[in-house]
Amino acid sequence: MSDHSITDPSANIRDTAPRATAKDVVHTAVKAALASIPDYGGAASEIFSMIITPPLSKRKDEWIESIVEGLKNLEKTVEGFSVENLKDDESFITTVAHASQIAVLNHKKEKLEALRNAVLNTALQNAPDDDLQVIFLGYIDTFTEWHLRILKFLDDPQDWFHDNGKGVPNIHTGATSTVLEAAFEDLRGKKDFYGLLVKDLNAKGLLTVDSLHTMMSAGGVMAQRTTAYGQEFIEFISDPN
Repeated sequence: MSDHSITDPSANIRDTAPRATAKDVVHTAVKAALASIPDYGGAASEIFSMIITPPLSKRKDEWIESIVEGLKNLEKTVEGFSVENLKDDESFITTVAHASQIAVLNHKKEKLEALRNAVLNTALQNAPDDDLQVIFLGYIDTFTEWHLRILKFLDDPQDWFHDNGKGVPNIHTGATSTVLEAAFEDLRGKKDFYGLLVKDLNAKGLLTVDSLHTMMSAGGVMAQRTTAYGQEFIEFISDPN
């Protein structure tokens, strides 16, 4: 299928993406200010434009390309899937519109991947109902990358260590915080920081615990801590491939 056959989804993304943000306004204002400087204004303005492209436009283009590539890949790998059919899928169009608004206001790689996966899962009908999709997209918007990392880790710590090529800690008794810090070096000694994230995930109904500091056996330390709701969220933001 040619690239022209998938322009409908990307057109919707372009149409529904938000207008210029404060950064773009600042970009334009700075360029105008540089241009007004006698003698040096024109050159400075051109250098500024050459080095720093308008942030919103760049992000929007990259986002559109990632979605289009994902949809094209699904056509190649999923039997019976056709991008053409998505133009009449209201749930998909709504998800694309909502995800696009969030995407162009973010630069974190893992959050953008989560948004992309949410769109692709919706395209494949591998998504929760429309209301829950809106809630889940809101989580991606407000969560940090560390929220997502910790949630995925606590879904199955044992598998996480295997999948990431790390040895499983040899612990007879201890707290889940011990294995979390073994998994993520950047979290070592930052109990207050990740404690807030765990409480947040628990308050959203995604984790069964609000603290990782309870002492328990090795089996308890490595046990799954996500709720069924949390598992559904993880599936929604995971790569369908």
